[in-house]
This record gives sequence, structure tokens and C-alpha cells, in this order.
Amino acid sequence: MDKQAIRERVWDALEERGVARFPFPPHDRIPNFAGAEAAAQRLTETPVWDAAETVKANPDAPQLAVRRAALRAGKTVYMAVPRLRDERCFYELDPAELTDIEAAPAVSNVADHARQVGPEAVGTVDLVVSGSVAVTEDGARIGKGEGYSDLEYAVLRELGLVDDDTPVATTVHELQIVGGPEGVVDTAVPVDDHDVPMDWVVTPDRTVETETPHPRPTGVDWDALSAARVDEMPVLSTRRPD
Repeated sequence: MDKQAIRERVWDALEERGVARFPFPPHDRIPNFAGAEAAAQRLTETPVWDAAETVKANPDAPQLAVRRAALRAGKTVYMAVPRLRDERCFYELDPAELTDIEAAPAVSNVADHARQVGPEAVGTVDLVVSGSVAVTEDGARIGKGEGYSDLEYAVLRELGLVDDDTPVATTVHELQIVGGPEGVVDTAVPVDDHDVPMDWVVTPDRTVETETPHPRPTGVDWDALSAARVDEMPVLSTRRPD
């Protein structure tokens, strides 16, 4: 089963079983799910959360509770500008400078509250939080298919702001875990060289430290990107190797 087939199976199951939450439909996005807040709470109980001062988080709805929890805990949060369309491709949310911590990390509000910065201004990232469509208990992740999450990580890796020891976590519903006890898919998950594996998979019901065997990318896989796609993202086009 290829990645798109797995995505479709998971999206369909979340919708058919009444687990999907706004925005609807869950298809073609990182799906929001019932229990996202409980999963976020579980993530805050992990040692990697306690150790993190700076969190790079995806902007999707199911991780809104994670972003809010990070700000409440005094952590600086970075969110990517949609589609990496600007050279200053990250929003910086510093809780010490925010007047409305609850509203600021919502994707519809972040531009009004955050400082927009380039990747060099981000500094070292202590924890990466990714949204997922599907994930395995050994950390193989499937996103929605556009590759931006992996590219964001790759850019940070190129600059030495994340490394092999930087933990990467995702929060999902049990239905999204491929091969899990409640998962709707039980199959091998294809893993590409540019895919970023998860160290922690957290659901409303349990926390899995994956001890992932999958290597993480060491930078941007330029050969996997077309010239047209690189040109669409200034953060890449200005760093393209000769």
C-alpha cells in the first residue's frame, strides 16, 4: 500500500467513525481529531517537553493545544509561514511579548501576533512537533503529501539548528497509528530519504517512545526538488547549491 492509499484509509476512518473535528472534511490536510487536547496534555508530561525551551511546531488544528501549552509554559514557539513563501519563513511567538497567548498560536491569528523571522534568527530548536496523517509505532510518518514539514526540518538541519539528538514528536488519534491496536491500516509504510522520523508518538490514551530505526535527513535533498519548486520558496532558492 502506498502513502496515498494509507492517507485515504485514515481520512475515511476518521470521518466515518465521527472522530474528525473541525476543519472538515479531514481529507487533504493534517486531520483534527477528538482528544487532541488530551494528546497535547500527554506530550507535556514527557521529559523532552520539560527539557525544551524552544519548540518548532506545525500550524495545523490538532496541534493548536500543543502550541498553546508551550506558550503557557514559557516556551518560545516557531511556526512556519505557509508554504515557506517568504525568506523570513518562520513566525516567532515569544510568550513574554504576547498579550493573548490563547489566540496567538491559531493559524488564523499568528501573523497578527508573531514576529516574522528568517531561519538564522530561530536559534537552536529543542523540540520539533509535527502533524501527521498516519504514523507507525517505530516512528515512520506520513504527512498530507506536500512535504513542507520535512523541508522545514531540512532547512533547520542545514543551518545546524536541529541535529540527530533533537527530539521530534507528533500527536495523533489511535486510528492514525499504522499497525496499532486501533489502527485502520496494518501494512508496511514506505520511508523516503527526506522523511523525518518521529521519536515520540502521543495519542489521547498512550505515549510511545519509538526508538525509531529510521535515519533522519541531514539537510535538504536538493536532487528530490524540481527547479520550479525551489524557485517558489525563497528560503531554498537563496541557498541552492551551485
